[in-house]
Amino acid sequence: MMRFLDGIIRWLNIGTAAAAGLVMVLMMLHITLDVGVRYFFNGQIVGTLEWVSFYYMVALVFLGLGHVEMKNENIRVDLFAQMMPARVQLALYILACVLGLAFFGMLFWQSLSDALRATRRGEEAMSNFRFLIWPARWALPIGFAGALLAILANLGRAILRRQAL
Repeated sequence: MMRFLDGIIRWLNIGTAAAAGLVMVLMMLHITLDVGVRYFFNGQIVGTLEWVSFYYMVALVFLGLGHVEMKNENIRVDLFAQMMPARVQLALYILACVLGLAFFGMLFWQSLSDALRATRRGEEAMSNFRFLIWPARWALPIGFAGALLAILANLGRAILRRQAL
């Protein structure tokens, strides 16, 4: 059962990381096209700054959080922990996971609340055209949920193996 849940969490996080990669490609194409229009036609694509700021960058930052956590590729400073006995390392890892669950749980809850509120209001950015930003608010709870699930899966794996990851 744990292996099945671990697989689902892994594929959800791969999906959100792939979505972040797609967003990065779209951002590169959008910016390249905008630069080309400026250079060759002395014009501009209206809204490029808004799209990059409110959609592309937000999705890039938050959608990959779970995948990074799942692969244990977050920045770690474990110089002293590596010198401790395996049991102490496991205890520290479990403590770190519990703290991570609390931290990302709070971030998920607050960002979900903010996304729901923004969606109800139809939140817009100040611009010289109508630019809805409420859809971008959903990248945060999705990213935090991915990180939360990844921490939970890593915690389960560490407990089953009786070894810190």
